[in-house]
Amino acid sequence: MADVLPLVEARLRSALGEPDARAAVTFLGTDRIEVLRFTDGDVVRYATLGMSAQPMGDPTAMLADPVKGPRAELLMSVRSGLADTDKVLRPLAVLAASPQVEGVVVAPGASLDVGEPLWPGAPFTSVLVAEPGGLVEDLELDEPLDPVHFLPLLPMTPNEAAWKRVHGAQALQERWLTIGTDLRDPSRKSVPLE
Repeated sequence: MADVLPLVEARLRSALGEPDARAAVTFLGTDRIEVLRFTDGDVVRYATLGMSAQPMGDPTAMLADPVKGPRAELLMSVRSGLADTDKVLRPLAVLAASPQVEGVVVAPGASLDVGEPLWPGAPFTSVLVAEPGGLVEDLELDEPLDPVHFLPLLPMTPNEAAWKRVHGAQALQERWLTIGTDLRDPSRKSVPLE
């Protein structure tokens, strides 16, 4: 069975270039999670590396399947120079460790909350998991392994997160699109939600 993480890092590098920084976080009882930073003009992209080492399992299963199950890494893009967004490294690692720690399956449409600002002064404490396949293509693995999906994270204000719980992820994304929201703005305000 091939080690998945070198393949994942190679896919990230081919899509985003060379990382200009990386940090590692290890939580008790979990595998090490790294967060890589890629700078592209005025946009900084953060990508987790380590979440896909094991498949995400059904939280109701008695035993986790070591081979079958969805695999993913997380991506977040923000405009640089507007906030101290490098402090997002630990919250991203926490989110990437959540399948191991809490037994959750992270999938598009889900909300993930860290319970504190994503970075100092951030108006966001949670993210919406968006559809994969845009910025970084899925990484196909040898059978019987599932492919690795690279899931974009879209920061949400508490009001947007509450509205999403009632109306759904699609409705929130349509609201953002209709209003022309810059989802990469690290200090953006909540969209009008009447």
